Amino acid sequence: YSEDTLSSLQRLAEFHRKKFTIPVIGLTGTNGKTTTKELITKVLQQKYKVCSTQGNLNNHIGVPLTLLNINSNTEIAVIEMGAGGLHEISTLVNIAHPTHGLITNIGKAHLLGFKSVDGVKKTKGELYDYLISSNGTIFYNSDDNVLIDMIAEKGAKSIVSYSKYNTTIETSNTPFLQFKINEKSVNTKLIGQYNINNILAAICIGQYFDIEEDLAIEAIESYNPSNNRSQFLETANNSIVIDAYNANPVSMEASIINFSKINRPNKVYILGDMLELGEDSLKEHYNIYSLLSKITTSDDTIYLVGDQFKSCLNETHKKDNFKHFNSNLQLKDFLINNPINNSFILIKGSRGIKLEVTLECL
Repeated sequence: YSEDTLSSLQRLAEFHRKKFTIPVIGLTGTNGKTTTKELITKVLQQKYKVCSTQGNLNNHIGVPLTLLNINSNTEIAVIEMGAGGLHEISTLVNIAHPTHGLITNIGKAHLLGFKSVDGVKKTKGELYDYLISSNGTIFYNSDDNVLIDMIAEKGAKSIVSYSKYNTTIETSNTPFLQFKINEKSVNTKLIGQYNINNILAAICIGQYFDIEEDLAIEAIESYNPSNNRSQFLETANNSIVIDAYNANPVSMEASIINFSKINRPNKVYILGDMLELGEDSLKEHYNIYSLLSKITTSDDTIYLVGDQFKSCLNETHKKDNFKHFNSNLQLKDFLINNPINNSFILIKGSRGIKLEVTLECL
């Protein structure tokens, strides 16, 4: 008996996990964790009974709760692991005891907790450390030099790679990602070329567990994103790309660049502050403002929400097509009185900004 409820939950989950000898795939990373987890699950479900993290319940509470959902019918588990500070992945792997693992990427996020990108790398790398010490298998993106260096430095031996080498992006007016892999067309319902790595990870893991490429592609094409993650919405008035579940400098830049390349008129960018960036925050928001200034045109409309973007506009020459709002509700009031019609809209921001509240007036 323990008076510490959290500790009891974690110990119970670990005890339950150890009763099963099934493959347990742990995944972490700065961007794409939840989408990659969903895609891996979808692919593996073509052949196996899969228990996976629901939504993004990926922390010190969510991981134990997911493990407790494993039952006698489960053949593979997929466990998403998130971290907002140092050493948090180490805690999670020692509860989940993964047999296989994946780091999607290493980037700038939660720097308030991690202190630096090196802190991010060290903490995410704790998944590699555990797998190496337990003779587990690592899946990795061989196009990513940071991951390659981490694997080499740690001396990982049991490794399986995936790459964009045999893929070709297909361009069209649709906002959805379409590409070819080994000359086979893949028509997804995902927005953004940056999702190709998430898809390739799922295909790689599927093939490792003996799922044919055609079946994996079929699963990926059937996947519909939800929860404001890379979703495409058609309203009575506008077409909307909403990726407002969260944001950091890497994902924000990727979303903006991808959106700018889609051949649609009347573009509107609705962007919220990127939170938890610590002392680098203002610099990173300046970088995004600079990117917007370079790649948007005077025909585009840019609405920025939050204190950090406000600082950029206060200290930079403000263009006429850039407007700032202190909060999501202030923007919502503006949109009610100044409706947007017949436009193509990107909505991207950190969870705390809650830009999805604007949807009802778009």
